[in-house]
Amino acid sequence: MADTKKIRIFMTGVGGQGTLTATTLLAKTVLSQGLTVTSGEIHGMAQRGGVVESTVLIGCKSPKIGLGEADILLGFEPMETMRALPYLRQGGLVVSSTEYMPPLSVAMGKQDCPTIDDIKKAVSTCTSKAYFMANQSIGLEAGAVQAGNVAMLGALCAAGELPFGPEALEAAIKANMPAKIQAVNLKALELGVKALNS
Repeated sequence: MADTKKIRIFMTGVGGQGTLTATTLLAKTVLSQGLTVTSGEIHGMAQRGGVVESTVLIGCKSPKIGLGEADILLGFEPMETMRALPYLRQGGLVVSSTEYMPPLSVAMGKQDCPTIDDIKKAVSTCTSKAYFMANQSIGLEAGAVQAGNVAMLGALCAAGELPFGPEALEAAIKANMPAKIQAVNLKALELGVKALNS
């Protein structure tokens, strides 16, 4: 097997969004391409509303991503995208949701919520390669709000930073997801690719 370029992907969202499901699906997609992959959950649990952070590393031995080391930041919730920015290397790629699932501290009025413009401004200080999409709305259009994560994975695969494209993700969905949810996720994948190119 040829030596693959190392790619470090940092994924973040809030509990109940399906961040870990998306992490597993992306890791299985990488594996299906004959590439070495390490993935792990760094922080958080599947409790609703808590922060969830995970990693997918292609061609790397360690599952850890230090500050300034992530090549790609995938943010399933915009505030979490902003919070995870210190992990992104200068010039890395950001794919982020524009739709909030505010954490408890914001919902209770203990913390202010930055605007999408604030978040885009913060991202622009790190990189010019950034895509923002309404993942929950896209998920609903596909048939299930959680499918918005697959739409974001589709956009990531279409962005040209990975050693494979959306077809590999499509094959992984067909190979790993229960038949009853495949159609919704395949539709979400298609919509995610379209959102990236629009």
